[in-house]
Amino acid sequence: MSRPSAPPASPASATRAAQPAAAPLSVVAVVGLGTMGTGIAEVLTRAGHEVIGVDTDAGAARRAVAALERSTARAVERGRCTADERADALARFRTFPDLRAAAAADLVVEVVDERYEVKRDVFTALDRLAKPEAILATGTNALSVTRLAAETGRPDRVLGLHFFAPAPAMKLVEVVSTVLTSPQTTAAVTALVRSLGKEPVPVGDRPGFIADGLLFGYLNQAAAMYESRYATREDIDAAMRLGCGLPMGPLALLDLIGIDTATTVLDAMYEATRDRLHSPAPVLRQLAAAGLHGRKSGRGFYRYQAPGSSAVVPEPGLPDVTAAPAARGREVRTVGVAGSGTMATGIAEVFARSGFPVLLAARSPEKAEQAVARVAAGLDRAVARGRLDAGQRDAAVALVTPAVSYDDLAPADLVVEAVAEDLFVKQELFRTLDKVCRPGAVLATTTSSLPVVAIARVTGRPQDVAGMHFFNPAPAMKLVEVVSTVLTGEDVRATLHGVCARVRKHPVDCGDRAGFIVNALLFPYLNNAVKMLQDHYASVDAIDAAMKLGGGYPMGPFELLDVVGLDVSLAIEQVLHDEFRDPGLAPAPLLEHLVSAGCLGRKTGRGFREYARR
Repeated sequence: MSRPSAPPASPASATRAAQPAAAPLSVVAVVGLGTMGTGIAEVLTRAGHEVIGVDTDAGAARRAVAALERSTARAVERGRCTADERADALARFRTFPDLRAAAAADLVVEVVDERYEVKRDVFTALDRLAKPEAILATGTNALSVTRLAAETGRPDRVLGLHFFAPAPAMKLVEVVSTVLTSPQTTAAVTALVRSLGKEPVPVGDRPGFIADGLLFGYLNQAAAMYESRYATREDIDAAMRLGCGLPMGPLALLDLIGIDTATTVLDAMYEATRDRLHSPAPVLRQLAAAGLHGRKSGRGFYRYQAPGSSAVVPEPGLPDVTAAPAARGREVRTVGVAGSGTMATGIAEVFARSGFPVLLAARSPEKAEQAVARVAAGLDRAVARGRLDAGQRDAAVALVTPAVSYDDLAPADLVVEAVAEDLFVKQELFRTLDKVCRPGAVLATTTSSLPVVAIARVTGRPQDVAGMHFFNPAPAMKLVEVVSTVLTGEDVRATLHGVCARVRKHPVDCGDRAGFIVNALLFPYLNNAVKMLQDHYASVDAIDAAMKLGGGYPMGPFELLDVVGLDVSLAIEQVLHDEFRDPGLAPAPLLEHLVSAGCLGRKTGRGFREYARR
């Protein structure tokens, strides 16, 4: 929406005393009918409110009306409302080109350009126009709500109301109170949000609030990872979707949000925190300066069929990075798995279910027998859940053979190591594998944080060694990070890609550095959530709810930390900090204190939450 002209002052602005919030807030004005404003208007209209849409762009107003017509027509088709209810909803939504139309509203929600000067002009104009008891809300996610409130004569009746896109579908709404906002104002707007079927989360005024405060640092790191050519855009996005269960990869999400919007949010966060994680990656500024804002412009990190389209089209002149490696891989008929824990038995199950004979070796014959029994138990669970039939289970169990010693791995064409995450332990095992495995066998480590090259160098065949990072639980998780060192042969990488295809996993390529793709992006986000908690900005429950409802995460950060284990999480964060030497990656003191106290998450019965002992 363009900058509004300043309308004449209304008599209502002459006498303005603090009054209790009007209840209910039946008439709502939405100023700015872009994508977000249109979505908010739809939510309010369909909930029974009279909605006044304001935008100086007549085209935006027409598109907003058309969007409501389409959505209500779909609702009728799906039996979610009647034709009469649809007609009533459409009658409740009216659009106007002038801010004066907002004078009748009980609540005004501003959703104009994310530029302070534009929002300030809107707010000062609304302050003169709106009735004394009206509440003014800003939809900003980056600018200071307090500063906007101070520009008005009613700072006690100003707050932030941060919906998430797409507003009709997303349940989270952050209700942002400043030090000037009255409790009555907060209570009235919170009640309104609940009446819309949304989940209000109370937050204070700081850039990004909860969800975007955590989300945008992660998105920024993903952009920097792509810019450094560490991994392709496709592999970064696939890794975070398949490895973390996210609905979108970070680069696709940046395109959806808008590169320009993301840069503005990050700038505001950096100004407040001076944390390098929030300093926009140069590639974001370059794309924004070039007008490549993502989906809305038809091109950002990806190229789209048309501006506003979600259909990705190939970049002209670029190779197909999703194609298999050009080199020819080695033949793999028999697989060895070294280890007896959860990851080792899960990997053995993956290979056996795909028809590979598996040799399962551990530190002793007894541990190997126990590991095979756990593989069988995992296959039994798959049968109970209807994912396998009894015949398939029996065939897979028959393919898994316990090894008396590591010497029994000699015939294997591929050996996957899944022992303790300790560099000395892994190096000793690889020295043994180097001696017993046949020439040409591929040796893979499942490490998630240790340098693969340091493991490869203890062998006389570093060209045959790579990382093959499965995710837990291995039978269910589709992602495998294929980690090549500077010494790994191209045919070894091709071999692992071929094996992943045969076991129906999705491989992504990455280089040998701490965290690879997933952990390098995931754990700084988790660490920042802990910092947000220790700063007393929001509660464990509020932060978890914000990321599940606003970010589409399958688990909140504290749920995930307790599942992974706080000791494991701390170790990974220490590795990332040691490797990149970025002060923003230093583990949060609260995390260190909980680990020191033995509060490690679910496995000890207490982490960020308490759990019933088994």
